[in-house]
Amino acid sequence: MADQLDYSQLDDPLLLQFVFFPRSDWTPAPEDATDHQVIVENGISIFCRFYPVDTSGPSILYFHGNGEVACEYDWIARFFNEIGVNLFVADYRGYGKSDGQPTFTNTAADCHQIFNYFRDMLDSSGYTEKIFVMGRSLGSQPALDLAANHPEEMNGLIIESGFAQNGRLMRYLGLPVSIPNLDDFEKTALERIRQITMPALFIHGEQDVLIPPTEAETIYENIGSEDKKLLIIRGGDHNTLMLVGLQQYFDAIKEFITGG
Repeated sequence: MADQLDYSQLDDPLLLQFVFFPRSDWTPAPEDATDHQVIVENGISIFCRFYPVDTSGPSILYFHGNGEVACEYDWIARFFNEIGVNLFVADYRGYGKSDGQPTFTNTAADCHQIFNYFRDMLDSSGYTEKIFVMGRSLGSQPALDLAANHPEEMNGLIIESGFAQNGRLMRYLGLPVSIPNLDDFEKTALERIRQITMPALFIHGEQDVLIPPTEAETIYENIGSEDKKLLIIRGGDHNTLMLVGLQQYFDAIKEFITGG
């Protein structure tokens, strides 16, 4: 298990209001999906939605971007289901029907509780295939944290539009926040990436100006995985990858999770 990063130095109130955009939006689950509340501490539970397709198919634990909520994946989930993937989408504190307010620290802590719930739910429900973790944008951080800390319990990591280091993201966004000892935190974060050895897939938009594709390249170059692939979708920006390269996107995921 990798050492836990100390995210508390990033929990500046001004920074948090720039990074997290909690929304209480929620719609009832479709007939073929189920809602789950994961207790992460006393009085605090996180909302998740599960889109199953086959107990003998692979399953993905998915962490979404900062301006999204889990129920918005009702239309996206069908594309995962069409390639045989069971999709479990997790919110963050304050998002959807989840309790509390999000910080870097509690997001990092909560993802382990969510993973434990996800793993146990699959086991108790007869799901027998491989487990993957996927993070989009902000969700890349909990996904990387899980990959570093649960290498024996999952079969691969997928990062979409993600970033390697929080400090560089802050500079990209022009956030007016100064974090003491940020360089040391960044070095530790990069070392954690080097400790990840499971198969990994990175997908990024060529025209992403919010999180430049150089971030995907940094993770790709530094991750300790021997089995790794980087897909840059031409013409795609931060929020249009599926519109611009839907076939490429899901072909890459299908090939990755099936191993061929």
